[in-house]
Formats: sequence, structure tokens, C-alpha cells
Amino acid sequence: MGTTLTVYGPAERFEEGQRVVENIFGREEQRFSRFRHDSELSRVNDRAGRWTVVSVRFRTLLRLSLDRAAQTNGAFDPTVLRAVEAAGYDRDFDDVIRAARGRLRPPVPCGRWAEIELTDRELRLPPGVGLDLGGIAKGWTVDLAVAGALSAGMPWVLVSAGGDLRVGGRAPRLPVDVEDPHDPDAPLVVLSIDRGALATSSTARRSWGTGLHHVIDPRRGAPSRSDAEQVTTWAPTCAEAEVRATVALLLGTRAAASAPSVIVGTDGVVHNSFAPEAGSSPDEEAA
Repeated sequence: MGTTLTVYGPAERFEEGQRVVENIFGREEQRFSRFRHDSELSRVNDRAGRWTVVSVRFRTLLRLSLDRAAQTNGAFDPTVLRAVEAAGYDRDFDDVIRAARGRLRPPVPCGRWAEIELTDRELRLPPGVGLDLGGIAKGWTVDLAVAGALSAGMPWVLVSAGGDLRVGGRAPRLPVDVEDPHDPDAPLVVLSIDRGALATSSTARRSWGTGLHHVIDPRRGAPSRSDAEQVTTWAPTCAEAEVRATVALLLGTRAAASAPSVIVGTDGVVHNSFAPEAGSSPDEEAA
């Protein structure tokens, strides 16, 4: 999934849990990668306009994505693929950087998620529409991996995929750094959590030119231009945290008032709406 996978936990059943986590990520990366021509996602996108039989896991994640699109009035949109490609992210990110793309193609309209047809066995995308499930697929896979590690006998586990993470089991309070978007070695804030998930969305991480990045504003069909550069937010699951972080990045710094978040503005100001006491653990009610 173009990310670094890290597993933390006690020694008890750690090796078994780690193997389960690796296997789950390998399986779901094969299913949801848009850079693998043989992935299930690529097959679905190639067959836009036609009915396609899909796996149970694919249907489950797509239903979750469509639910969140409806709940956010389209601010979270799984049908932004063509807009992402038009912005220049049409290949593996390392290849994008090597190509040093410096201009946008015309924006591509989004918002066609409501036209997707989904049954208990098949789905049909509207002609010309492509799915990009990257962020939510990564968070959802973190959730699966945590469940798998606990089932393998680990008393508690923290699974991190490029910094998007979830804690499961009887975990102690664990310190988690929120990175400076321009200096990963200098944490802005150190949070402490013993449950739930954190996800970060940033316009600085996958950027290849002025105003060119992978976070698409569905209202414009082009990269986001809000006053937020990076958002880290908490939720009970990593999939939900991914959605909340993406929507908050589009809304801007004012989103800090709606959920526990650390938001870095484009002016460098840090907006922290987590509980003020040091070491406090976010709770589901606050989110």
C-alpha cells in the first residue's frame, strides 16, 4: 500500500500476531491497490459501466465508503480516481516524483458515488467512473490486522501503517508522536492512547509541485485548497479516522472544533482539540 507497516505489542504470541498482520496486509493490498493491474480494484475500474462480481470484503468496504459519502454529503468521495489521475497521481508515487510533474490537467467532476449500483454479489460503476479506496482501504486493513493479531493470542497490539494506527486489546497508555509535516523527526504533539485509532491526512506528504497533491476536493475535482495542511484525528476505528481526517483537511482548521484533532494550518499554526491534560486518552463520546 506504499507505506511502512509496524507492529507493536508484548512478547506473548508476538511472532504469531506479526505473521497474521503481514498476511492480512499482503492480501488486502492485492485486492485494493490501483497500481496492480491484477488487483480486484483494477478489474472493477476497468469494467466501469458493466456488472462485475466482487468479493465479500470488497463489497463490505465499498458499502462503508458509500455510507460515509452519504453522511458527509460527498465530502468523502470514493469516486475521485479520475480527478487524482488528472492532478498527476496516475502512477506509483515514486514514479510521479521522478517525472516531476508541474502542471494540472483540467479538473474532473466528482460526486458520482450515488450512481454506483451494488447488490449482494455484483456492482456496476457508472461509465467513466473509477474508485480510489486508498486511504479508507489502508485504515480498514489496519482494523482487520488488529483483530487478526488479537485472535492469534496477543494480549494487546498497536498496528501502524505509515502512521495511521489502531490500538486493540488490553493496552497500556502508549505515546504517539504527531509529526511536523515538514520535519518528521520533530514531533509537534505527543498523544497518549490506549484504544481507538489515529489517522493523518496531509497535503505535504504526497506532493509533487505547487498546489499538486493527492487530496482531492470533490467539490472542485482538483487538489484541496483549504487553510489546513495536515490533520491528525481520533476515531474508534482506523477506517473511520481516515474518513474524518480527509474531511477535516477539506474543511480546514475550523474542523478542530468538531472532533479530537491536531490540525496544522497553512500558516504554521497548530490547532489541538485533544483533551488538554497530558497523557489523556481520547474517548468515543468526545469524538
